[in-house]
Amino acid sequence: MKLYPIESGNFKLDGGAMFGVVPKTLWNRTNPADANNLIDIAARCLLIEIGNRLILIDTGMGNKQDDKFFGHYALWGNDSIDGSLAQHGFHRNDITDVFMTHLHFDHCGGSIQWNKDRTSYEPAFKNARFWTNENHWQWATNPNAREKASFLKENILPMQESGHLQFITSPQADYSYNNDLGFSILFVDGHTEKQMIPHIQYKGKTLVFMADLLPTVGHIPLPYVMGYDTRPLLTLEEKKKFLEKAADEGYYLFLEHDAHNQVCTVQHTEKGVRLKEIFTFNELFNS
Repeated sequence: MKLYPIESGNFKLDGGAMFGVVPKTLWNRTNPADANNLIDIAARCLLIEIGNRLILIDTGMGNKQDDKFFGHYALWGNDSIDGSLAQHGFHRNDITDVFMTHLHFDHCGGSIQWNKDRTSYEPAFKNARFWTNENHWQWATNPNAREKASFLKENILPMQESGHLQFITSPQADYSYNNDLGFSILFVDGHTEKQMIPHIQYKGKTLVFMADLLPTVGHIPLPYVMGYDTRPLLTLEEKKKFLEKAADEGYYLFLEHDAHNQVCTVQHTEKGVRLKEIFTFNELFNS
């Protein structure tokens, strides 16, 4: 097995929305805001090469919406999925599986693209299967009013129409092990229904793809919960349980949305679980 971080592009989000009820004077220390109260956000994906499989976890926003849409998110930087894949010697047509932690637009928008004459949509990874779970699929295709703006039908429905959509079975307990993909999955419901958090065994370490359970290093303290979460009190419980286990077992946390920190570890302190160390992916696994 080999792993590769894939940078799909950067954007900005309102800092208050990203930290909910936490005052700006606190969250601004770790995630400084610009003059418009926006903070830097990444859309960092992860590529798993295992045997003859290339599994891409999440795909970022994509590029098929109009300028007005992207104007809300202040895109910045030069990263792209195609450029990042090429740096590692891959092309999007090499991807065999796309695993989506959930179907919010900033996690799955890159899975679907316009066709050549921009008359309809098609898979952006033409040789890949698209993986979600049935509970979350139903949640996303019949969205509540709070999340409707995050579940865009042009990102989601073409996966099913393509015939490439696959469902992972939701477990009876918190965790599921999917033998076909080769990693275990933690299911969490605070941010959205049945978000999937991959746990990957790699070079003697457990690497956890954090998605929106822990967006940035600044979100480690328990009350630092996004305003986007549909069930914030449940997020509190899920974070507490996960972070305690991560500290106990020495997990390495791969941060999808932290524009300035790729991987971190956590530790127990008198104030609860807190940041321990920060790493780049390369220094952790390729040094």
